[in-house]
Amino acid sequence: MNSLYSQTTAWRIPQTVLGDCLQEMSIDGQNGNEGIVLWFGREESGTAEITHLVKLRGPLIRKRPDQITIDSALFNDVADLAIEHNVRLLGQIHTHGAGYSLDLSQTDRVYGLQVPFFLSLVAPNYGRSLVSVSSCGVHVFLPGRGYVRLTPTEVAQHLTIISGPHLPFFEIGGWQ
Repeated sequence: MNSLYSQTTAWRIPQTVLGDCLQEMSIDGQNGNEGIVLWFGREESGTAEITHLVKLRGPLIRKRPDQITIDSALFNDVADLAIEHNVRLLGQIHTHGAGYSLDLSQTDRVYGLQVPFFLSLVAPNYGRSLVSVSSCGVHVFLPGRGYVRLTPTEVAQHLTIISGPHLPFFEIGGWQ
């Protein structure tokens, strides 16, 4: 496997990340729409650490009650920002509304990012409730298998919440 997609088996997530992401996603949730925050970071020897958060704005992202659509041109800007800061896209968190599963939807599975070892979390209630990582659906894209939802035991084994300050929050796409 090439260096862009090394086999990640553990993720380190600063304790401030979930609250900061929920606050950002709840803006869309107040309007009854899903929200999303991308996670940048670095990986070494199978362990990835989240180092930057990315919020998406503007006309190239459409947020609806049961779907988020991100234009490829916006992902080009995401890639440029990652290169500029010497990080890569490691994962994301997005919300589902009340009454929806914490599993990935069929749309998420078929049309979402299909990158080896990409971490994808689903938070409940459009991000309007403070929850822990263990209260989210946690999924990893595995080569040859697609997205696999981790069990609570696997979440505890592979995700570590670490202490640290609030991470830099980049905004992409608000330029139009």
